[in-house]
Amino acid sequence: MRFKKILLIGALVVIAGIAVYTFLVLKYDPSFVNLEERLLPASLEHPLGTDHLGRDVLTRILLGSQLTVGYGFLALLLAVAIGVPFGIFAGFKGGIVDRILMRIADAFLSFPDTIVAIVLSGLLGAGIENLLIAIVIVKWVNYARLVRSTVIVERQKDYITMAKINGLSERRIMVKHLFPHLIGHVLVLASLDLGKIILLISSLSYIGLGAQPPAPEWGAMLNEARPYFQSVPELMVFPGLAIVTVVLFSNLLGDFLRDKFDVKKEVA
Repeated sequence: MRFKKILLIGALVVIAGIAVYTFLVLKYDPSFVNLEERLLPASLEHPLGTDHLGRDVLTRILLGSQLTVGYGFLALLLAVAIGVPFGIFAGFKGGIVDRILMRIADAFLSFPDTIVAIVLSGLLGAGIENLLIAIVIVKWVNYARLVRSTVIVERQKDYITMAKINGLSERRIMVKHLFPHLIGHVLVLASLDLGKIILLISSLSYIGLGAQPPAPEWGAMLNEARPYFQSVPELMVFPGLAIVTVVLFSNLLGDFLRDKFDVKKEVA
């Protein structure tokens, strides 16, 4: 536990440093093409070198974090905002609403997330916004199912019975008494899901269904660097390391929160 806490503090310090560097120090346009400086090695002027169009790689990776991680957080927040209310309502009320929700969830969970996201992205068309919609459609079901199962357990307990006897409305019971018991479960699943969503964004951008050039998205950067892998492998190594680092951090955060809230391993 102590080791995880140290790693998390270190990661947060690094993230804060990157944010400050990005906003105060960066001086290159991530989309500016300068063919005279294409494929330059690392130097003081370009710490990670330049790509095949002469663009500064460090600038594109740092600004790409705003795109890849930013859209990952946005997709996660939207999935939680949709799934949690549905789960609370279905678990508390039961009946036809619960049955309909579970049939929808079963339909989505019959296929891997990646396959469903690829199909939806293909139908909606290439673009980061359409990819975001596809990911939200895929992910909200997980939160609805998790919250529903937790609410079904909690609604049988004495404190919910006492709240009903005291005349509290269903809305107040759901918001004041049930929601606090869900926070730990939702936070753990969300932190573990963040890495999966970032991998989805990067992988689908890599195959052309997500962010489009010249956007400095990590998956799109991997795709652009493919033809130069043998001559300049670092063009693929740097964005790949960025993806791996963020995914590992999200998994570490999930493990930390799981221990913190004492959530069972099944949540993951």
